[in-house]
Amino acid sequence: MSTTHSSIDFDHWLSWIDDQYPQMLERTIELSHINSGSFNPEGVNRVGKKLIEYAQVLDAKVEVLPVAPFKSIDNKGNEQQQALGDAIRLTKRADAPIQIFFCGHLDTVFPVDSDFQTTTWLDNDTLNGPGVADLKGGLIVMLTAIQALERSPYADKIGWEILLNPDEEIGSQGSAGFIADAATRVDLGMIYEPSFPDGNFAGARKGSGNFSVITRGKPAHAGREHHLGRNAVRAMCDFISQLDDLNGQRQGVTINPALIEGGGANNIVPDMCLSRFNIRLEQPEDEQWCLDNIGEILNEINARDGLSIEMHGQFGRKPKVLSNANEKLFQLACDCGAQLGLDLTWLPTGGCCDGNNLAEAGIPNIDTLGVQGGKIHSPDEYVKVSSLTVRAKLSALLLLKLATSEDLSWLKDKAVR
Repeated sequence: MSTTHSSIDFDHWLSWIDDQYPQMLERTIELSHINSGSFNPEGVNRVGKKLIEYAQVLDAKVEVLPVAPFKSIDNKGNEQQQALGDAIRLTKRADAPIQIFFCGHLDTVFPVDSDFQTTTWLDNDTLNGPGVADLKGGLIVMLTAIQALERSPYADKIGWEILLNPDEEIGSQGSAGFIADAATRVDLGMIYEPSFPDGNFAGARKGSGNFSVITRGKPAHAGREHHLGRNAVRAMCDFISQLDDLNGQRQGVTINPALIEGGGANNIVPDMCLSRFNIRLEQPEDEQWCLDNIGEILNEINARDGLSIEMHGQFGRKPKVLSNANEKLFQLACDCGAQLGLDLTWLPTGGCCDGNNLAEAGIPNIDTLGVQGGKIHSPDEYVKVSSLTVRAKLSALLLLKLATSEDLSWLKDKAVR
């Protein structure tokens, strides 16, 4: 793919990043020490304000965007709403010939009352802490790479917008619309989820759906009038058994019954039971197969005397199936890595993120441009701090190559291999 001016020496603009390491590390730690669990809107907004402060040097337009409350079903079967923090959008040069969407999330999986609230050095290159890899280190990498572009003479070729969203860890329910809106304006996406522990990129991603199911029956005395009751727990067990039997029936589809809760005293026939489950799938058409088969199970249980069952939820993220343009974008990133002495490739994964949302809208993207680390979503989460510099250089070089490209027509190739 001959798309860049190979004669241009970018070392001057990349070497500036070496001097930013102390600040990058300091800011990663500063952000990690602010609890920003998804349902801690105050903490999420504190992180957002810090990012606005850090980004002042970029001289961008800043917008604070309220996000709708998160809707879910509680353990009594009732819909509840939980307040979320704000999203932040920064934009610059909307009329430039290349438009790039940058994205990173402000929230973590660690709630405000988590025991995991601070950082600890494991060795000279390994820092343990909440969100150091997912995704606070990535936010710093992103801003540093953009600043490197802005310092170069090629910045006027690229316009960009950054979305910092508050709810990625719970599925981006409130911020998905902002991503879809950005997709109407941009040519490609750069998202700062952590890389695989070995530094490689996530390529194709499975889609995901989260669902809650409620069964309702009739209460009765378990001794005197057991025959008058209709057991909601038993109905739920039947549902889950048949649901789990769908595993293995379609390539790439996995269904995970994750929770069951219901009933009460031993001498009462239970009249309500709640279950939650997750579905992962490889192809968009798998969704309908799942819904059709689950619908048959629901219909069978609803036909029973005195029992009802209802399902809530949706497929929040479509599978990320790689287009030709996306594969070429990956190849360009790997070529940049090789120039920096990195041996990189892209690999499929069952996980999903905002890269799924962007791909659904037809925008090629790399969604693991963040730091190198591991054991995310656990108290053992860590970042290799040397990767702050390396990954910022990788993104900066990719931006510089795009800005000096002679041919970006491949970005329009939406065909899937």
